[in-house]
Order: sequence, then C-alpha cells, then structure tokens
Amino acid sequence: MSYLSDIGALTRKDLLLELRAKETVPAMLLFVLAALTIFHFVTPTGGERTATLGLLWTAIIFTALLGLTRAFVPEREQGLMDALVLAPCDRSAIWVAKSLAVLAFLGLAEAIALPAFALFFSGIGWRTVAAVALADVGICAVGTLTGAMAVAGRARELILPLLFLPLAIPVVVGGVGASAADHGGKYLAFLVLYDAAFGLLAWASFEYVVSET
Repeated sequence: MSYLSDIGALTRKDLLLELRAKETVPAMLLFVLAALTIFHFVTPTGGERTATLGLLWTAIIFTALLGLTRAFVPEREQGLMDALVLAPCDRSAIWVAKSLAVLAFLGLAEAIALPAFALFFSGIGWRTVAAVALADVGICAVGTLTGAMAVAGRARELILPLLFLPLAIPVVVGGVGASAADHGGKYLAFLVLYDAAFGLLAWASFEYVVSET
C-alpha cells in the first residue's frame, strides 16, 4: 500500500506542477497540431493510406519526445533529483509516477490530435485508436527511463533523442501495421508484447540508472 501511495503522491506532484506552470501540455498540443496541419498541406490529395498513417505516428513520436524532454525539468532546475533518489521510497515508484504523468500529458495531446487527423485525412479506424493507446504505454515507459538517463548529461537535449528514437521504432512499425494491415490484430499483440517487455525492463533497471546518474 505504501508503494501505491508513493506513486500517487509523486504523480500528483507532477500533475500539479504542470497545472500551475502550463508549459508542457500547451507546447505538445501546439506542436502536434502544427505538424498535422503541415502534413495535410504537403500530402497529395488521395495519398496512400499507409503513408498518411505514417505521418500520424511521426507526429505522435515527436510530440512524445517533446513531453519527455520536459519531464525531468522541474527536478533538474530545482535540484530535486538527488532528493527524490534519497527519499525513503522504492525508486521504481519515481519511474511509475513520471510515466503516468507523461502518459496523461500525451493522452491530452492525442485527444486533440486524433480528431484533427480524422478531419484532415478522412477518418480514423478503431484499430488506430487501440494502437495509439497501447503504443502510449510503451512510449512513456521507455521514454521515462531514457529521460532519467539523459537528465544528468550536459547535452541532455541531444542525448534523449539518440536514446529514445531507436527504441521507438518498433512502436511505429506496430502502430502503422495495426492501423493499415488487413490482419492488424497481430500488430496489436506485438504492441502488447513490447509494452510488457520494455515496461518490465524499464521498471527493473530504473533504480540502477538513477543510482549511476
């Protein structure tokens, strides 16, 4: 029960900080809408469906990256990362809470982005929505771990994309496949497997990562 209460307290902290600062979510919303608007005007009318879905996933990945870049900014600017690591709680609770906060921010951005994509590119299927929901879990799990690895570096804005983007490639493959393939169920299963495998890996390794940083 203490573990869950630690996660709840840390998640509330991140959500309240964003509610007061209003920096991350508005930036993510503006970015994803701007990206989809640009894609709409540069994509030929009646373009191939797989190509347009690829543009959606590109927008989602880079919007998530923007949110992850901001994820550990309060701890870095206020020197709280060491205090969090030394706090009398399981360090993996920090990872879970931060992942949940980033997931909430990304979900808010996608609540606007998906209807915008449907408007710009003639609709969106239920498999795409399911794939986005599953992909968000993996994105936030892996992204939070790589964000913690990058936070201590001097070139953190460069390190995070180099660590995160290669790990996000399977998410794009699974997302586009689930959205466009005739048998999208196997791609949804692949996303579930990705979430389970990389979520467990990130949870198990987070304590070592923050101890080293």
